[in-house]
Amino acid sequence: MDRKPAKPQQATSQQNWMLIIAVIFLAVIPLVFVRGEYGGSDGQAEQAITEIKPDYQPWFSHFFEPASGEIESLLFASQAALGAGIIGYVIGLYKGRSQRQKSDGESMPK
Repeated sequence: MDRKPAKPQQATSQQNWMLIIAVIFLAVIPLVFVRGEYGGSDGQAEQAITEIKPDYQPWFSHFFEPASGEIESLLFASQAALGAGIIGYVIGLYKGRSQRQKSDGESMPK
């Protein structure tokens, strides 16, 4: 059997640490250099529309308005967590299928 040599564990570990440091760096830099209040794009869009056309009336209104900003943040975070969970499940499912197909292919006689 022709098998490729395994990648050294140290190189993989080093790459993982470099990626973790890069992610932390990318998350911290905006917090250090950007001052002021962080606002969402919805508020900025509303402000831009009001500046361009002060008498603009929206086409429709929300069918559900959260009671407070905290509830709105909770719903947003829950939606993000649910989406991340689904994406993680799908990635794991495909990785598992790929590994199973690989192992099935190796165990079959040639």
